[in-house]
Amino acid sequence: MAIRIFIDQGHNPSGINAGAEGFGLREQDITYQVGIYLANILNGDPRFEARTSRTSPEQVLGYSNTSSLAERVRLANTWPADYFLSIHCNASDNPALNGTECYVYENYSQSYYLAERILLAIVDRLDTYNNGVRINPSLYVLRRTNMPAVLIELAYITNYNDAQKLENRQYDFAYAIYQGLLNYFGLPPM
Repeated sequence: MAIRIFIDQGHNPSGINAGAEGFGLREQDITYQVGIYLANILNGDPRFEARTSRTSPEQVLGYSNTSSLAERVRLANTWPADYFLSIHCNASDNPALNGTECYVYENYSQSYYLAERILLAIVDRLDTYNNGVRINPSLYVLRRTNMPAVLIELAYITNYNDAQKLENRQYDFAYAIYQGLLNYFGLPPM
């Protein structure tokens, strides 16, 4: 039976729960496209089945920040997914901050080990700085999902070099997440 991966493309296209911006890029556009690439890669591999939270670039989930997050979790829980991946871009007032990090609910869990594999695959493929796997049990999508969940901060949209990668290498980010999943499950590439 195929492993079910729910891909949550962080943030809405506009209005409530819109994402960060930097260098003329919008987080919600990048996360949407990386999520679509990842879903296509996974659905092209018979060992996986993938769904996305946003099925079109204009789709808005929820009517407030909380209801937007709740809808993403509801979609994953009712499917039900085996794993939940939430894709984001980081931002900071300090333009020097850069790199990739992952957030999970707790240490030394399935989520934690999956996050490690995804993080290393992104760093390896895109040469981003490794900011590590971080524990954050307060994040709604990590707290409320019924399956192992990882929130992936691809890179900093507010750092020039990272922003270049976020703009020009979206497929590479998606493929790296796929590679991280393969490494976690001990599966060879197709």
